[in-house]
Amino acid sequence: MNRYPLWKYLFIASILLIGCLYALPNLYGEDPALQISSTRGAKVDAATEGRIKVLLQEAGLATHGSELTPGSLLVRFNDTEAQLKAQDLVKRELGDDYIVALNLAPTTPAWLRAINAKPMYLGLDLRGGVHFLMEVDMAAVMEQRAERYVEDLRGTLRDEKVRYTSVARRGNGVEVKFRGVEERAAAREHIRKTFPELQLSESDASDGQVLTAQLTEQQQRETQRFAVQQNITTLRNRVNELGVAEPVIQQQGQNRIVVQLPGVQDTARAKEILGATATLEFRMVDEQHSAADAAAGRVPPSSRLYRSRTGQPVLLQKRIIITGDSIIDAASTIDQRDGSPAVSISLDAKGARSMQNTTQENVGKLMAVVFIENKTETRYVDGAAVKTKKRVEEVINQATIREAFSKRFQITGLDNPEEARTLALLLRAGALSAPIDIIEERTVGPSLGQENIDKGFMSCIIGLIAITLFMSMYYRVFGVIASISLFLNLVLMVAILSMMQATLTLPGIAGIALTIGMAIDANVLIFERVREELRNGNTPQAAIHAGYERAWGTIVDSNITTLIAGFSLFLLGSGPIRGFAVVLCIGILTSMFSAVLVSRGMVNLTYGQRKLSKLAI
Repeated sequence: MNRYPLWKYLFIASILLIGCLYALPNLYGEDPALQISSTRGAKVDAATEGRIKVLLQEAGLATHGSELTPGSLLVRFNDTEAQLKAQDLVKRELGDDYIVALNLAPTTPAWLRAINAKPMYLGLDLRGGVHFLMEVDMAAVMEQRAERYVEDLRGTLRDEKVRYTSVARRGNGVEVKFRGVEERAAAREHIRKTFPELQLSESDASDGQVLTAQLTEQQQRETQRFAVQQNITTLRNRVNELGVAEPVIQQQGQNRIVVQLPGVQDTARAKEILGATATLEFRMVDEQHSAADAAAGRVPPSSRLYRSRTGQPVLLQKRIIITGDSIIDAASTIDQRDGSPAVSISLDAKGARSMQNTTQENVGKLMAVVFIENKTETRYVDGAAVKTKKRVEEVINQATIREAFSKRFQITGLDNPEEARTLALLLRAGALSAPIDIIEERTVGPSLGQENIDKGFMSCIIGLIAITLFMSMYYRVFGVIASISLFLNLVLMVAILSMMQATLTLPGIAGIALTIGMAIDANVLIFERVREELRNGNTPQAAIHAGYERAWGTIVDSNITTLIAGFSLFLLGSGPIRGFAVVLCIGILTSMFSAVLVSRGMVNLTYGQRKLSKLAI
């Protein structure tokens, strides 16, 4: 009656073993470390690793090992003092071609990493760091879009030879004036076909006939949504320079962006990176003069010397064809002619006209894309750090013009699809698509984060001990079994969160503590049912069987109602509330497994093979 088949015992044991393995990485600590990664044109390889090891040995800074991965090097130290000294030394040695960021590296053993067992990430309130709430200027977004349509409409009417007296922006729309009704009707027909996303309306004025073009409400919402997503992409690209292990960059509401950078305490540095400006320029390559001669100091008056990502000299004409402001969209694609990686570009009307005029005159010649970024450079003078503004300009692509093009074209000559995706990202997200303002910022110190961890951990331990003492005294052997299953429930929760690579926050710890208190309810229901069966005169074995079988319906009902509440919190809440809801729902599911299957298995192993006259309950 109270026996499981062998396969069920093996199933339970397998689940518990997997849970223990994937929860284990959270018991290991973290090493202070330096995360050295490459920027455009720089490489992190074995030579870089050897160079840094020699530098640290000469400075007398002991390392705790290093790990080289493609494009990144992690150097571990025994304490934070050596970590900070090493950061200054490595920054001076490598210069601005590399990103040298402070990091805390998990000390998970290699055999656990081999099965992809990793610890949970810690959120801002546990690890410390900075929090920004940014607001996108939606009014500026719509104004920029209207300005683009001013140029687009002028070009369209000019191409169709429709006469107009003026084209100007009025609020979020464009107002076009004509001398007569016929011109207005012709313009309306051409604009309706060319720009179906525009809503057109007519009116009469003292100085002529007016046609007003404005985006539909759906297109306005889409434009605003796209602007926020573009800014999120740009911010995420810039946050990489800070070396943050698990940044949180997400939309909040319609026009706000939350940026959380765990482990970063330098608010000024974070604001400097997030608020940096970047742009692009398209120029023709000067093929009539030698780049080597220009690098030696003989630069022609009509040209300018640049460097590629690999440091090679590139001679470009001074005349700028277009800048990144003219790019509407960019996406990585495949060239249909030869199947090579390419990037598809879309320009606005002004940029399209300039590009068409240039490419018509320069078929078969090289055109280059220059990436420009304004950033702050740190130099060391007599041991003191001196910050100066620096303008970084580098050629990220050169390609041959195969034929004349205007609004849409492709950049080819790329080495691989990854380079195409990277270039598309630079073109699409090199600069913020709309102005943003930091309306709230908070800094959480590492000591406060550690205090939150200690208090949260202590609350879980105290709750677990208190429940264990109560259950052991009140239900005796059955109480001990329930306490063991409760501990295994905690292990399974931590394992699932680790496998999901979830970010643990203070509300998440609250969810764990709440689950510990709630999980024991199922065992209480079962044990009270067993007691009732014994009072009714049933045998101990029959009482155990009836207790687990008849309490199951009540347990399912109570947990389903709590799951509904958890799902509602997840769907309707945001941020910390959703984190709490996720932990609560996971805890409910694991508690049903541990309180019923695991505890029943232990009860079966303890009492199932014996003839009983009484139970220790």
